[in-house]
Amino acid sequence: MRIPPVKSIIAFESVARTKSVNGAADELGLTASAVSHQISNLESIIGQPLFRRSGRGLVLTPTGERYLADVTGSLADLSRATERASSRADVDILRVHSSPSFGLMWLLPRLASFQEANDDIQLNVACSYENVSFTNGFYDIDVRHGYDNWNNLQVKTVRGEFIAPLASPQYLERHPVRTPDDLLAHRLIYSESPLVQWKQWFGRTGVAAAHKTFDFSFDRSYMSLETAALGLGIALESLLLASVKIRDGLLVPVFDHSYAVEVGAHHLVYPPQNATLPRVERFLAWLEREAAG
Repeated sequence: MRIPPVKSIIAFESVARTKSVNGAADELGLTASAVSHQISNLESIIGQPLFRRSGRGLVLTPTGERYLADVTGSLADLSRATERASSRADVDILRVHSSPSFGLMWLLPRLASFQEANDDIQLNVACSYENVSFTNGFYDIDVRHGYDNWNNLQVKTVRGEFIAPLASPQYLERHPVRTPDDLLAHRLIYSESPLVQWKQWFGRTGVAAAHKTFDFSFDRSYMSLETAALGLGIALESLLLASVKIRDGLLVPVFDHSYAVEVGAHHLVYPPQNATLPRVERFLAWLEREAAG
């Protein structure tokens, strides 16, 4: 059987990930009809359908799922081979994509530590709210926030992350808090990001807070943490993300550790073939040491 055109395989991967011909067309800079043509061409070569339509868009057939798992790694290998051929031999580039709050509040303050331990690796970091595709082989690792539900990828969850109420020492000095019930009379900061929200946290502590209103509301953790550090209220946020501000005395947990809720919210995600890359192995080991510390 002849090898399909690479452009057809790339179109297939994009449609599989976006579950939409139009989404793939926007991503690839093609017309929807051109993407559909590439998929039809690929299906004719394979001799079986790769997608079926559902109420939520296009869904992979069992053949499509197997084919996606096989070709994703091959495309990434091609990209890396091209990069190696065009790069200086003495520079090893590690490309990491991260969710913005983790990249800004956890990773950025620790770059000096990584550089000291890995001065032969050039670290390139990008942040955005979207999960990246590994098809083109550009990124080695993606640090994702949320629940672990990514197929055909290796997932290493950052352990030891807890959600807890946080405030600045100055705020707590002006507005003392002794029990969870006391929080109902305080300025609370709402963030959409944490996997544990105020309602769930109050429920765990037995506090009826159904009608509690919030003074500030944000869609990103770094905004709620910055607001709390400014002394404007109490945030329910990740101690992992707040670790540098806690270290520097800008934020403190409002209660002892018994009121913190453990979560598996941040994950290091990468294709299986990336696991054996020395730069990836070293980054994973470094991050695990830093997180444990």
